[in-house]
Amino acid sequence: EVQLVESGGGLVQAGGSLRLSCAASGFTFDDYAINWFRQVPGKEREGISCINTDGSIWYKDSVKGRFTISSDSAKKTVSLQMNSLKPEDTATYYCAADPPVRCSSAQARGVLEYYGMSYWGKGTLVTVSS
Repeated sequence: EVQLVESGGGLVQAGGSLRLSCAASGFTFDDYAINWFRQVPGKEREGISCINTDGSIWYKDSVKGRFTISSDSAKKTVSLQMNSLKPEDTATYYCAADPPVRCSSAQARGVLEYYGMSYWGKGTLVTVSS
């Protein structure tokens, strides 16, 4: 059974921090890039970060310098440390697993698309108050 389970969301004041986790099971973790997306109701799902199979990373410009992605292969868990949170960061955050092509494309072109991701978690809600 393939599972991606996000955790760590909640309510935080602007300027605060949250650490999200994505726990994976049921597939070969090391063969997949792990990608983080967020979505506000009525808006497109946007890619914000990914960590590729070679350990390389990518961040959307709006989160660069504030968010840090990391992977623990032994625990099959990817974390997203979010610091200096802003109200604009309020969204449901999703992790997704996929072969490396889309994360590689983000690294090359600066955009992480949601199309065709192999596996998705169900999301965790992050609310940043002003």
